Amino acid sequence: MAVAAKALPACPVETTLTLISDKWKVLILRDLMPGTKRFGELKKSIGNVSQKVLTSQLRQMEESGLLTRKVYPEVPPRVEYTLTELGYSLKPVLDAMWSWGEAYKAKNGGWTAP
Repeated sequence: MAVAAKALPACPVETTLTLISDKWKVLILRDLMPGTKRFGELKKSIGNVSQKVLTSQLRQMEESGLLTRKVYPEVPPRVEYTLTELGYSLKPVLDAMWSWGEAYKAKNGGWTAP
């Protein structure tokens, strides 16, 4: 189920941030752009995210219509996540973030956060 239109902000930039503002959500999107991944593969590729937080983020993204979750009736259960067409439509946004980050690092390579 998608986020109700009345719950979304009027500003389109804020709407986008509402859906992908979490650090983990952007990394999930990045890791699912090439294709379907299992939960364990996502956890491993993302890094220092707890199972609880990753599960919560994936559920929120599923509710927003950004990805689908498929459970296979096996023992142990196999669960796969795939971006929806809506999720894939965020590729230009992620590409722009990538380019900006690369340019920033090239210009400010020695900068560290206080």
